[in-house]
Amino acid sequence: MTKRSPGISLANAPVSYGAFEVTVGIDPNTPDGIAILDEVSSAGYEGIDLGPVGYLGLGKELGMRLADRNLGLAGAYLEFPFADKSRLTESIKDLDAMLDTFDAVSPFITGPQPRPTIADNGSPFRNANPGSGKRNPSSGHDDPTWEKFGDGLRIVVERCRSRGYEPTFHNETGTYVEAPEEVEKMLSVSDVGWCLDTGHLLLGGGDPVTALNKWFGRINHIHIKDATLSAFDKIVESNSPTTAIWDQEVFPILGQGDLNLEALVEDMHNLGFQGWAVVEQDIFPKTAARFQRAAEDQRINRKILSKLGL
Repeated sequence: MTKRSPGISLANAPVSYGAFEVTVGIDPNTPDGIAILDEVSSAGYEGIDLGPVGYLGLGKELGMRLADRNLGLAGAYLEFPFADKSRLTESIKDLDAMLDTFDAVSPFITGPQPRPTIADNGSPFRNANPGSGKRNPSSGHDDPTWEKFGDGLRIVVERCRSRGYEPTFHNETGTYVEAPEEVEKMLSVSDVGWCLDTGHLLLGGGDPVTALNKWFGRINHIHIKDATLSAFDKIVESNSPTTAIWDQEVFPILGQGDLNLEALVEDMHNLGFQGWAVVEQDIFPKTAARFQRAAEDQRINRKILSKLGL
């Protein structure tokens, strides 16, 4: 086994088990939060992302559940309408609720501080046409809108920092920050760190290893995710919406897609990345058996990364 890097903490996420906003409390086959915490701990991960608010527990209860399993909290994901100030103001309450959760669990957990993981919320057109950042760049923001985007992003970043947390910006398919050029523009209008999501960057037309090296100075969080580009191409060709990437399981077990996982991890080691790396395999299970297989997939992912020194 390769010697593990002391500076990298490996986490998992509820969405890898099919537990997210469209399944929790809706699909009876969705495992409960306690089961997910037990699975993540027993698989050998050091932390977990929050998932839907309350799913894993709330406040002190959540902190104790994490501590009992020696799990840290890697972060939580929220989307914002950065270029629309009136709508953005309304969404700040959700950010505060996230940060309140971070505060509540802080006395109980160890490991790197959780990252507020923020993303653009896209638009009906972008949501319906995944991959447009690369395939149809004229559908993106113009310069005045990017200026508004930067102003809105600063509001969110400053709110996080005022509460003692350093945020990270997540590139996401079906939004205005999915292609490498859009990531670069986002970085140019802000000083926020970047959460390199390798799977979404592949779908956006980028190369994660190249991006890791090019923008390493801005990367403060990583989501390790594989992606099958041929499956995504079929989604685009059929004019299917972004939700199809979960329905059709575009994100496979690590090593089964187009991500150069070995090169990515090697460069993470060589560049000296420190902090949370979150394993994600976003799926939308339809049966109890598929939910059960998702747990086994995450054990496999953990073993694969262990052999690479994570």
